[in-house]
Amino acid sequence: MADQRPAIDWSKFVAPLVLGLAALGLWEGIVRTFAIPPYLLPGPILIGQTLVTDWRTLMESWWITMSISLAALTVAVVLGVALAVLFAASKWIERSFFPYAVVLQVTPIVAIAPLIIIWVNDVKLSLLICAWIVAFFPILSNTTVGLNSADRNLVDLFRLYRAGPWQTLRYLKLPAAMPYFLAGLRISGGLSLIGAVVAEFVAGTGGNQSGLAYRILESGYQLRIPRMFAALALISASGILLFLALSLLSHLCLRRWHESALKQES
Repeated sequence: MADQRPAIDWSKFVAPLVLGLAALGLWEGIVRTFAIPPYLLPGPILIGQTLVTDWRTLMESWWITMSISLAALTVAVVLGVALAVLFAASKWIERSFFPYAVVLQVTPIVAIAPLIIIWVNDVKLSLLICAWIVAFFPILSNTTVGLNSADRNLVDLFRLYRAGPWQTLRYLKLPAAMPYFLAGLRISGGLSLIGAVVAEFVAGTGGNQSGLAYRILESGYQLRIPRMFAALALISASGILLFLALSLLSHLCLRRWHESALKQES
C-alpha cells in the first residue's frame, strides 16, 4: 500500500534560510567594503567568533535569563488558566477582576519594575514577577475568550443531559478553549523573554548571577561591541526557538481535530 503521508513543504524552511544567509552575507560585505570598525558595527563573522571565545560567560548568562523567562511563563500559564476558569464560571468574578488585569497589562513594565525591585528583596524573584506581568495577560484573555466560545447548542445539549458544571468544563469548554490558549501561549512565550530582559536592564545586577541584559550593558560600557551583538544574537535565537517550540506544541495538540492545524486540501 502506498504511503499517503503528505510530503514536507521544504520551501517553508529553505526560503527564510536563504534570505537570512543573504542578509548576513550583505552585512559582512558592507562591513568589509567600507572598513567599518568593530566598535561601531562588527560583522557576522566576528560576532560568531565572539560567541565561540566568550561562550562560557554568555551561556551562563543565557541560562539565567531563560530560567527566569520559563519560570515566569509557567506561573503565567497556571494563574492565567485558573483565573480564566473562574471567569467562565462566574460573570461577576470576570466583571470584577478583568479590568484590573487590563490595567496590569497596559502599565509599562519599565515604569513599575523599579518599584517591584525595591519592594522585593530577592532580585531573581523581582525579575520573575516583572516577566510574569508581561506574559500573564495574553493567556488569561485568550483562554477566557476560548472558554466563552463553546458552541451554545452543545452547551444546551450538556444541560439537557444534566451534565454538571465541571463535566461541561472538562468535556466541552476546555477542548473548545485549547486553540485560543495555545495561541496566547505562543504570544506569552516571547513576552516572557522580553519581560525578563527588560527587568534585567532595569535591575542592572552584576556578578556571576547576571543575565544577558547585564552582559549587553557591560559590553556597552567597555566598548566590547562584538560581545554585545553576540548577546543580542543569543536573545533573538532564544526567542525564535521558544516560538518554534510552542508552535510545534500547538501543532501536536491540534493536528488531529482542529481546522487551524489540519492539512488544507489543494
